[in-house]
Amino acid sequence: MGRLAAALALASLAGCQSPPLSPEQIAALDYGARPENYESLVREYLRPRLNEPAFALIEFKAGPSPLYQTQTLSRERQYGWAVCVMVSERDPRGTYGQVYPLVLYIRQAEVVAADGGRLERAAGLRYAHAQCRKLGYEIS
Repeated sequence: MGRLAAALALASLAGCQSPPLSPEQIAALDYGARPENYESLVREYLRPRLNEPAFALIEFKAGPSPLYQTQTLSRERQYGWAVCVMVSERDPRGTYGQVYPLVLYIRQAEVVAADGGRLERAAGLRYAHAQCRKLGYEIS
């Protein structure tokens, strides 16, 4: 019975997703002006989300470039000027953890969405890897 309930729940969630946009619809999205201050926008967005922001290592690898984020079960799709960054932050003991990728989407001088990060783990990291690749940076 538990498997049937889980299957029904997943089917109903999948039914709530809107269909993907066509290439023409994606091309027609209004990304706005390219953000010249994207590095400061990204750092400002990350500051409250990092353990010790003053000691975090943030490397900008690709972007900003227009990019469309596909919709998942956990979030609505977004689009914007995407930036691929690699982040390493200190844990409470003062040691640096593993470097992880983030892709941040900027529109109208604001970060509107992010893929990856330590909170999303496996699925988010997979999306961040794929989106960094689309931006021209291959994560090894």
